[in-house]
Amino acid sequence: MELTALHKRVIACDVHQAQVTVCAILEEPDGSVRIEQQRFGAFQRDRRALAEWVGARRPDVVVMESTGIYWKSPYAALEAVGIRAVVVNARHVKNVPGRKTDIGDAQWLATLARAGLLRGSFVPPATLRELRLIARQRQKLMGQLASEKNRLHKVLTDGGVRLGVVVSDLHGQSARAMVKALIRGQPPHEVLRHASRRLKATRAEILDAVQGELTDSHRFVLDELMQHIEDLEARVARFEARLLAGLADQRPVLALLQTLPGVDLIGAALLLVEIGADMDVFASADRLASWVGICPGNNESAGKRKSGRIRKGNPYARRLLCEFAHAASRTPSAFGASTRRWSCAGATSGPSSRWHTSCCARSFHAQTRGTLPRLGDGL
Repeated sequence: MELTALHKRVIACDVHQAQVTVCAILEEPDGSVRIEQQRFGAFQRDRRALAEWVGARRPDVVVMESTGIYWKSPYAALEAVGIRAVVVNARHVKNVPGRKTDIGDAQWLATLARAGLLRGSFVPPATLRELRLIARQRQKLMGQLASEKNRLHKVLTDGGVRLGVVVSDLHGQSARAMVKALIRGQPPHEVLRHASRRLKATRAEILDAVQGELTDSHRFVLDELMQHIEDLEARVARFEARLLAGLADQRPVLALLQTLPGVDLIGAALLLVEIGADMDVFASADRLASWVGICPGNNESAGKRKSGRIRKGNPYARRLLCEFAHAASRTPSAFGASTRRWSCAGATSGPSSRWHTSCCARSFHAQTRGTLPRLGDGL
């Protein structure tokens, strides 16, 4: 069975780390069809040659398979000459097993694109792609920061210091001052002077907690950890400042997103660079939730429902929604009350899952309508 052609001139790129295999299916004015195939390297001069080769054939559609991160450089090279390629998911364009070659993959990709059977993935504009680098690196730094803070707590415990028992945040202003005093080797009664009067624990309890058996090795490791923690905190602050400066023209949307329970300024900025500012690419809030990967899939055969496990989606946006859900559960909002109600019944995943979807829906409406719907409006 032959596929009906919807596009006359199609070019497909099968992208790898070291090379890009290109196949062009071109229909001439007389109705004849010719196929051209070419290979390009992965260096800058090769990407420029690729852009010139593609532009010279005046394609109606250019598609490429989203292989890891290797597609980003060829995509940018095509974008620089005014060609907006369609990036497709590799799992949607699998070839027949046993007949897989780079040339075959490119030709199969071009055949599907010519018949209009491919759906493009969401690719944000170049400015948001650059801000994504900053936002995702900031999330990596936050992971390292949390790891180092946990390590400092363990070293203190190893030295017999139980400061975490009497303070809620071991890295609050008062607790950090006491830890630094311990690193400097000050006696317990001098360390106690750094304790804030606002701490709930009594002075005697704090004095008992800071007494331990810290050795020189403990203090050395604690000092290195503390310096690394403060360096990471300074780096995170610089990343956040750069991110917010890049989103200066999106202040109204950021303000709307912050009206969601559990979402602060940085959280709104991180979510915005992941989902973008143009909701037309998703068409509906349901598709946005599906793209993020927070709703189960449909898998039915012979009238039986099979596993509909959640797809990979966007792990960065999904992690943000989980953080928002946990933060919102501690607020005096409708969602917080719902979470407490479910918790009494022994369930916690239900409200969080609903809030993930609701947050996507309300983010979608915030950017399409300029307002947020009420929580009772089916969200």
